[in-house]
Amino acid sequence: MGGVIITLPPRTPRRFGLLLLAHHADWVAARLAALPPLVAFADGATIPFVGRRVTIRHMAGAERPAQLLGGELVVHGPKEHLACQVGRFLHAEAGLRLAALVAGKGVRAGERPRRLLLKELRSRWASCAVDRTLSFSWRLVMAPLFVQDHVVAHEVAHLRHMDHGPQFLALERELSRFPDHAKAWLKRHGPALLRVGRKEALPSLLSFPRIERS
Repeated sequence: MGGVIITLPPRTPRRFGLLLLAHHADWVAARLAALPPLVAFADGATIPFVGRRVTIRHMAGAERPAQLLGGELVVHGPKEHLACQVGRFLHAEAGLRLAALVAGKGVRAGERPRRLLLKELRSRWASCAVDRTLSFSWRLVMAPLFVQDHVVAHEVAHLRHMDHGPQFLALERELSRFPDHAKAWLKRHGPALLRVGRKEALPSLLSFPRIERS
């Protein structure tokens, strides 16, 4: 996250992509500078969890699963294992919370997915495959409940309607409590969630970008 990807038509020389980047260098620099800050899983870092802020706190002692105690996510064990411990906690919570939402909304819609997956999604928050597999970004556990509720409602509605036509929208509205509010929240705060738990620094504009050919 935070890199530059240039997509070129087939057989287009690489130099044209570099020229395009140079021509729009100021715009690219401004967009990179506007990215939310990276937030690594580290002792003392504050991260979002179900719409509120919690502080990661490392404690010495034998390693055991991370615990949420008030406004702190307490991690025991070697400090070098802290990031993995936090990641496991968030993945486990995401699995439990999203599975419960899918089950409840599936009953209301009369639909049942084939299976649920948690992934590191970068271009969307969730998806519904033709084989009825629902995939969700584990990062949704950091968003408020009404956002999780809407994303799950959207995908459960896709179990019946694989398009975004009137019937799909009607079912989505029936299953989702605050769809417009949730979409607005994700548009405003979603990019920041994608930066949590990452360590890499932003690339220099002087370095070569990643160039893809369509």
